[in-house]
Amino acid sequence: MDAVAAIHRNYTVPHIIVTSVQLPGTLSASSSTVSLATADDSVCTHDTRLNTLVVVGSTMKTDGSARLFKVDVPLMDCFFSGTGDMFAALMVARLREAVFAAEPMSPPLHELRSWVSPDHVPATQLPLAKATEKVLASMNAILEKTMIARSEELERYSETEEDTTFAELPEAERKTALAKRERLRRTKAAEIRLVRNVDLLKHPEIKYFAEEWCL
Repeated sequence: MDAVAAIHRNYTVPHIIVTSVQLPGTLSASSSTVSLATADDSVCTHDTRLNTLVVVGSTMKTDGSARLFKVDVPLMDCFFSGTGDMFAALMVARLREAVFAAEPMSPPLHELRSWVSPDHVPATQLPLAKATEKVLASMNAILEKTMIARSEELERYSETEEDTTFAELPEAERKTALAKRERLRRTKAAEIRLVRNVDLLKHPEIKYFAEEWCL
């Protein structure tokens, strides 16, 4: 990720997170399989090399160089509304938490400018890496719950049900209206179920861990 190093070096950005990156399978360190809830609430096994999103992060060193880490998470074949806002909001809270929980030092990390850890701290032990693990743990669990709820909600609408809602419209307009309603139904069904899964925000089970990534 030369771009991350360049942003550190040229713009002095202390912390960088790049989300939702898909890399060729040969670049993914994990070759295991994971089980995911599918649209019909069944369980499907996937090869993580082919079905993985990578989150890349770095906190710069004093010389401006990068300390890169990555976290591989399973790719879910579903559209979700609001994941970017959710990631950003959780990261703000979890980064602050990780900074205050960092190894004792003098002065403490939370008093240092931009919360940049000393150069001896490895990439996987950075507060940014620890925060990313917790954020992704919460998001993965909540999105799995959302997929199940989405499927249940969409099942209430049968594709073969007799629909006379727009019967008064000409056929072309009726098809357009029905397509729009279907799109709105799917968008609403995919809204993230945050409130009902608040426990997963407070106490996530970490399953995916940061790995050091050398350029």
